[in-house]
Amino acid sequence: MPESKGRSKPAYTPPRTAKSAAAGPNPRWYAPVMLALMVIGLLWVVTFYISGVNSYPVPQLGRWNLGVGFGLMLAGFLMTTRWR
Repeated sequence: MPESKGRSKPAYTPPRTAKSAAAGPNPRWYAPVMLALMVIGLLWVVTFYISGVNSYPVPQLGRWNLGVGFGLMLAGFLMTTRWR
């Protein structure tokens, strides 16, 4: 019985990866703004609950004050995902 020929090229060659420009560090204002958003959001929600619901921070918003507070905290949290 004839013997089969071996492969003349390697079985797998990984694709070449293009080296992109490395992302530099964040600007100096990034971390303070990130922390400030989270703290302001927390204070907004705490003030809403302590004031007796609907007195402060913005009486016209009513329960939407919770949405504003959690929105501020969420914005700060999303900034943490881009922090280098």
